[in-house]
Amino acid sequence: MLRLFYSAISQVNSIQRLLGESSWGVKGPETPSQASPYHLFSNADEVARFRASLLSWYDQAKRDLPWRRRAAGETDPDRRAYSVWVSEIMLQQTQVATVIGYYTRWMQKWPALQDLAGASLEEVNQLWAGLGYYSRGRRLQEGARKVVEELGGHIPRTADMLQKLLPGVGRYTAGAIASIAFGQVTGVVDGNVTRVLCRVRAIGADLGSPLVTQHLWRLAQQLVDPARPGDFNQAAMELGATVCTPRGPLCPECPVRGFCQAQKRVTKEQAVTSQRLLGSPEQETLDVEECAPQRAGLCPLCLPPSEPWRQDLGVANFPRQPARKAPREQRAAVCILQQPGSETSRFLLVQRPSSGLLAGLWEFPSVPAEGTESVQRQALVKALRSWVVGPLPLKSLRCLGEVVHIFSHIRQTYVVYSLALEEPTQGQPPSGARWVSRAEFQAAAVPTAMKKVHQLFEGQPSGRRKASKSPQDPATSGPGPGRQHRQLTLSAFFKSAAAP
Repeated sequence: MLRLFYSAISQVNSIQRLLGESSWGVKGPETPSQASPYHLFSNADEVARFRASLLSWYDQAKRDLPWRRRAAGETDPDRRAYSVWVSEIMLQQTQVATVIGYYTRWMQKWPALQDLAGASLEEVNQLWAGLGYYSRGRRLQEGARKVVEELGGHIPRTADMLQKLLPGVGRYTAGAIASIAFGQVTGVVDGNVTRVLCRVRAIGADLGSPLVTQHLWRLAQQLVDPARPGDFNQAAMELGATVCTPRGPLCPECPVRGFCQAQKRVTKEQAVTSQRLLGSPEQETLDVEECAPQRAGLCPLCLPPSEPWRQDLGVANFPRQPARKAPREQRAAVCILQQPGSETSRFLLVQRPSSGLLAGLWEFPSVPAEGTESVQRQALVKALRSWVVGPLPLKSLRCLGEVVHIFSHIRQTYVVYSLALEEPTQGQPPSGARWVSRAEFQAAAVPTAMKKVHQLFEGQPSGRRKASKSPQDPATSGPGPGRQHRQLTLSAFFKSAAAP
């Protein structure tokens, strides 16, 4: 018994030395350099084989994307960096399939940095409309102007200077531009790379932990190929996007499966389950493929003891998914104010403030929806009077229903009203407002939420025609609180509106 006791003490002391502790304290490692070898690559040979496997796969399987073609074929480093910069900003929290069309139109309109610098914010917002996270387009243009006006037209060449000098360029975007456009040997960590690294090195701790963040960036820097840094970073992102996906990863197709600690964990857990089913005694010795500190509950990079292993998830146990905060609930009353006329009717749009949510975009007049319906109507009428000179036929102010739009952190409900003027307004509207036709509405810098509002209006009996269902989208349209409204393209419902 004493021999077993002293053996246990010796093992704990070994773990403490590994974690940088000299006593019986249980404080974990404070820097990534003190992480368990289980979460690192063991030697230069292993790193070289990992690089070769990933790049060989990428050369064969990479997707043909417009920004990749443009960067590969561009000899001017500034134009190449600009093409990468635009794509990386657009791809932030946006799917590749959505970005392709926007990127193509953007580069056709502003093929060089100087072209974008000379554009107006209205033009930028108009092209960006529908892509979401609208501050990205504004900061991209701000950065282009800064490069032209303050940096002599030359984009900074290093990740540090890109992050320091360009608005809206964070650590990841700076690393992507520097490695792809300028060949700087710097790693990158985005959502896809995070997932790959967490599975390859079995990192299951909270992704919000600074220690986990530091460790992932250290791994990325350790792995990036010095001969092909841009290709390597794109390969890691490609792997996460197409093979090492959040759900249903294609592990048999993974080029680095042999390096994956998560896959080894899956195999081990399956073996343990089989032993239990067969009634065989479980192995008590420390497995060399396990994290030694975790046996003592001391590793800050492993899955926490409170998170049991889920057999049904397999490698998708990594990374640990943080709890999502529920979006904040907001309500607004919005009015579609219409001038008289059948085919030539016009709607009032007002411009949002130059900062904050949907900055600089155009919308129908709106106010916070507070209190009773009567209070909402009074607030809405007060707002309308500030934009329209002349009488308002308030008896015809009608509530059409509600439209819900989800922003990244806000669940916005719009209580939609309509009001048709009896006579055309005289003179020009105040600054920050304008009357637009249906065709002009289609081309304006209008957020998706307002397109949904307009769709509800068009579906009313007083509108032109009610939009029909699309076979690809079973959601219904029409009035009524809490109803789901199918969003058509504006061109589709304008064609419908023009039909007899």
